[in-house]
Amino acid sequence: MCTLTHFASHPNPCAHRPLPLFQRHVMSREALCVPRYRVVLAGIAFFHVKETSTGRVRGFRSSHNEACALARSLEVRA
Repeated sequence: MCTLTHFASHPNPCAHRPLPLFQRHVMSREALCVPRYRVVLAGIAFFHVKETSTGRVRGFRSSHNEACALARSLEVRA
């Protein structure tokens, strides 16, 4: 059985203070919310931008990067 006690400290002979083991990540409130639009593969090199609440296709692109850019722009406008 693992009790995770071996993760409690980190030996660091080069410094007088221990290295931080766990870093706190500060996320904005918007980042914690569920995205309104999702990019979904719809075929060979073809992507739909779907609204997550209704499942309706709001746009499409032939490049994943362009589909993500469209999803971000729709998110900003919403």
